[in-house]
Order: sequence, then structure tokens, then C-alpha cells
Amino acid sequence: MALGACLDAGADVHEVRAMLDTVDLPGWSLRVEPVLRGGLAATHVMVEVDDDAHSRTAKDVVSLVEAADLPERVRLRAVQTFVHLAQVEGRLHGERPEDVHLHEVGGHDAIVDVVGTCAALEVLGVDLVFAGPVATGVGATRSAHGTIPVPAPAVVELLRGAPVAHVDVPMELTTPTGAALLRTLVIGWGPMPAMTITGSGYGAGTRELNDRVNAVQLVLGEPVAGEVAGVGDGQPLLELAVNVDDATGEQLAHAVERLMGAGAADAWITPIVMKKGRPGHVVTVLADQALVPTLATVLTTETGSLGVRSRPVDRWPATRSFDSVDVDGHPVRIKVTPARTKVEHDDAAEVAKRTGRPLREVVSLAEEAARRRQLRGLHHPADPDFEPDEPA
Repeated sequence: MALGACLDAGADVHEVRAMLDTVDLPGWSLRVEPVLRGGLAATHVMVEVDDDAHSRTAKDVVSLVEAADLPERVRLRAVQTFVHLAQVEGRLHGERPEDVHLHEVGGHDAIVDVVGTCAALEVLGVDLVFAGPVATGVGATRSAHGTIPVPAPAVVELLRGAPVAHVDVPMELTTPTGAALLRTLVIGWGPMPAMTITGSGYGAGTRELNDRVNAVQLVLGEPVAGEVAGVGDGQPLLELAVNVDDATGEQLAHAVERLMGAGAADAWITPIVMKKGRPGHVVTVLADQALVPTLATVLTTETGSLGVRSRPVDRWPATRSFDSVDVDGHPVRIKVTPARTKVEHDDAAEVAKRTGRPLREVVSLAEEAARRRQLRGLHHPADPDFEPDEPA
């Protein structure tokens, strides 16, 4: 249902399929169709498989996802979802998480559902997820372990700390897969946060219910923010840091690349002298609260550190706008703040590669083009043909 809601809200199904195709999981297809649920138009997604008689261990499922050519945040969100499932199932059945057999959740359809939802959120550009109370249903349901109560024990554990709503419907309204996605993605529970609504979508369940719409509602929006004296609103972040004394420069650079790919607001390396005079480095990350578990995992995995320290910080970014100038027929993006104009490095590097010009020359040409455009708009905003004098 979550995947259906994302597609209904505008996620391109072809982009989602392209990401799913990188997972080594043959013999499945995605059927997407518009339906009505309680008179409400929604999107229903069905994962069709040739043979789903699979009972994979959590370790197998995580390995499948990690080996796929997915955007970093998609991979990390999907992996964390299965890790949460494995930890809960391990606790419930007295097994090590990596050895847990994910019966229903280890099948093709559940893997496609989880990875597909994370991929669709990435296509939509969703950074933060909030949710209201979760309806779980009542009664009993069948599982690989026999008849179990609703909500299922795994759902209860996964939703620990989350508000739930009693809905007197004798069926499972929230599955372990859905609960694990919520556990991974949601950073705040309760009323809808203040935002400017930009879109919405409805993901349909399979069954038609008599007294309610069997669908998940997804509302997209942008945070409400203001500007003061050339500086945007303060952004509360967490600063994560680890000390490392046994990593090469290449390994540290790779760690920073992965952190930025996973959604870090910033990441950097500082040389330090550690105890007993050992040279080392501090790897520091600025992270939104929602991404702390993901980024902390990347930090420990890539650096080998045994732990991560954190502290709250506020960041006050200068208000900025973006423009584009032309260098030798190639577009180069420009970032404009009240204090300066900065050329986008990746664009300049690509132009340098294509034209054979030195990078510093491309940057200089882009800066000059931006200066001339600013002067044109400042002195003759109504005259598009005005050209400022060349500097002496």
C-alpha cells in the first residue's frame, strides 16, 4: 500500500522499476492499476511472482539489497528495514538476527515491496517522514508459525513507542513489513507538521472494506520557513564524530563519499594527534535527526570505529538562489548568496573535461559570466541587450 501511495502521488513507475531491476531477484513483475476503494480513487500495486517458495535468512536478504546498484539512501533505508525485522523476529524466537528465517518477508513480493517503496520515496525526493496513529486491526491471522493474534507479535514490537489506533476490523491492517517500514522511515508521530502541501496519493489495499476506505494516504509537502537578514531559519542538526587512527586517506575519502551519498548535510575530516602521540583523524558528519541511525551505521562500517559520539548543533545557512551560465556552450550552475557567487564544482569539472580547458579557467569564465549577468540585471533590468563595460 505504501508503494501504491507513492506511485499515486507521482513517483515514476519506470524509475522505480529501473532501481528494482538492479536487485538479483528474477521471476517477478509489478502490476500497477487504478482502483476505487470506498469510492476513493487510489493506486493498487500487486507484485506477481513465478515461484515465491522462498524462505531466506535475514543475512541473505540484506546481502541481496546491499549488492544491488541502488542510490545510497535507498539501499540504506531498505537494509535498515530488514535489519529491524530481523532484530524483532530474533528476539521473539530466540535466534540470532542474522540467522532468522524471514518467511513471508523473505519472499520476492516483500523484498520488491520494501525496496520499491524506498525507491519511490527517493524518486519523490522525500527526506523526512511523519505519521499519525497506526491502525492494526483485531482478531487472528495465519503465519508460518501457525495462528497468531492481530496485531502480530512482530508488529507490536516494531511499533513500540508509536501511537496505535484501535480499529474494530477483524483482519490484519498492518503487516510486519509495513510496521518495519514505519519503524525505519518515520521520525515523528502525531498531527501533520506545518508545511506547504505539494501533492498527495492513495495506496489501495487488496480487499474492499464495508465501513472504511482501505487505503493509505500520503501527503507531500515542503517545510514552512522564513528568511531574516540574508540568513535562513536555523536548522537543528546532530553532529556525529568518530576518531580514527588506522584508516588510509583513500578509505577516509570513500567514507565521506558514502556519508554524503546517504544524505549527510556535510561531512569532513580533521587531522589530530591522539594519545601516545599517534596521528589520527576525526570524521565529522552533520546529520538531520531522521538520518542519524543510517549515517551512524555508515560511519562505523566504513571507519571500523567501535562507537559514535554526537552533540546537537544549529546551522544557519545564508539564503541562496541558483542560476546557470554558459561556458563554451555548456551550462554551469551558479550559487548566489548575499555575500558571494560560487560556481558549482562538478559542472565546471565536467566542462573542463569536455573542452580541455583548465578547471581554473572554466571557473573564471563562469564567474565572469555571472558577474556580467548580475550587472545587466542591476543597471538595465529592462534591456536584455545591455552589456557592462569590460573591467580595466
